[in-house]
Amino acid sequence: MADQQTLDFAVKPTLTGELVVLRPFIVGSDAEALREMLQDPEAVKLTGSGDGTAAMPDWDAAAEATFLDWYGTRNQQSDRLDLAVVDKASARCVGEVVLNDLDRSNRSCNFRVLLGPCGRNRGLGTESTRLMVGYGFERLGLHRISLEVYAFNPRARRVYDKIGFVAEGMLRDALRWDGEWVDATVMSILAPEWNRHHGRP
Repeated sequence: MADQQTLDFAVKPTLTGELVVLRPFIVGSDAEALREMLQDPEAVKLTGSGDGTAAMPDWDAAAEATFLDWYGTRNQQSDRLDLAVVDKASARCVGEVVLNDLDRSNRSCNFRVLLGPCGRNRGLGTESTRLMVGYGFERLGLHRISLEVYAFNPRARRVYDKIGFVAEGMLRDALRWDGEWVDATVMSILAPEWNRHHGRP
């Protein structure tokens, strides 16, 4: 098990499940799918990204340069782990999973997953989450993995419940979206819990 001196995200693994492969980004071949994901209005809403409206921001040359720089440098980061979600059926990148906000002293971090239109409603998000969280506990030696899920994203909430995340509390009016205030639920899963059920409580 990793300790606080060795816990980092510099190694970018490839994790294989029945439905998906999680792997480091290949910007050239992944760019089209990632761009589609980031421009998808539902993905923008469910992650609370953008300016809090249903309208998509313009994708201009500056946005494209920022996008290419961001994904082009993910594999060099030692304080976060970003992996592409590849649908085994199509061999296409359909999203991303991320462990970030690493706290080495407390062996904890944040988790998030984002799937584009081609990756939804087929169990890819559930398997991707289970693979990434399992890697965090079993290979990296994390003790706690946490997340926040907005009230208008019940699909993601069902996935997190299914894998064993526990609701800890509510962040009231955490996001203003399209003129309405939206709550967020804080959830976490701990290593002893994972060791009991391995994402299948």
